[in-house]
Amino acid sequence: MPSVPAIETRGLRRVYKTKPKPIVALDGIDLEVAPGEFFGLLGPNGAGKTTLIKILTTLLLPTTGTARVFGFDVARETRQIRRLMNIVAGGEQSGYGLLQVREQLWMFSQFYGLGTREGWQRVDELIEAVGLDEQRNQKVSSLSTGQRQKMNFARGLLNDPWVFFLDEPTLGLDVSAARSVRELVRTWKDALPGRTILLTTHYMAEAEELCERIAIVDHGRILAIGTPDELKHRVQSESIFRLEVDRLERGAGALAGLPGVVSASTATDGTTPAPDGVQTLNLILDNDTALGGVVTALGSMGAQIVALRKSEPSLEDVFVELVGRGFDEDGAGSNGHHEAVAR
Repeated sequence: MPSVPAIETRGLRRVYKTKPKPIVALDGIDLEVAPGEFFGLLGPNGAGKTTLIKILTTLLLPTTGTARVFGFDVARETRQIRRLMNIVAGGEQSGYGLLQVREQLWMFSQFYGLGTREGWQRVDELIEAVGLDEQRNQKVSSLSTGQRQKMNFARGLLNDPWVFFLDEPTLGLDVSAARSVRELVRTWKDALPGRTILLTTHYMAEAEELCERIAIVDHGRILAIGTPDELKHRVQSESIFRLEVDRLERGAGALAGLPGVVSASTATDGTTPAPDGVQTLNLILDNDTALGGVVTALGSMGAQIVALRKSEPSLEDVFVELVGRGFDEDGAGSNGHHEAVAR
């Protein structure tokens, strides 16, 4: 491949003309991803991640600005880009449920321009690679959600892409299925280190586990870019505490104005209801001594501290530091999956 960035955007903007006022989905995105890099876009739902993916995969035109994939312009050189890339999205329902897995994948191989014999050979290789040997002759409609996503992953590799876009690939999967998909991604990338992956996710630990560099995105803007360690270093000098609190009726906002409190946010488990109304309270403090004032304030509110621990910085702490709220305050439900992915 040419010695140009795998992905490059400059001043990228996308505005949806809606009433009563337009929606700015992307607001001046400047991004550069090197060939062979595993790059992540991390942000809550509605941050603009999928809009950016749609532009880079030539499914949507930018309003202003430029975007290139291996030097090809997304607005003028769509055919060249489509030959180089593929995409898999979470919850994808592409294809026909009445076809068998092997038939479905062969059909897509023909869409991608593979010859008949080459198509069957590639399909069989990928079925084995993703662990669907036992389901190869099973109807697509009978697959579990996790099996279907494995099939989608195989479909995305049929044309041997140089750039692989993964848009929330583990969305809606249980812990075991999500882990299997992540292992497939890692195995493919390790086998072909020159290939580029752009992953979008709102699962913090997923981004940290897989990506070499991460861009934190919110409201159509990139707030910070770096390796996971570089991003977490932004809050390294501060004290971070996780409290399990019962009867926190007034919410974290009531603590935000206390001396020494940089930020306070709740992170309800996104997979199971909190027992007895217990919530996780994430605190970033100027120093450890500020914790005393928080404990006193919680007691005066009638809240009870069930557990307390000091933590190392997380990517969610970085997000809170940058925007002043947690992912869950936008409904992203990141924390529950965070615990699952970390295993």
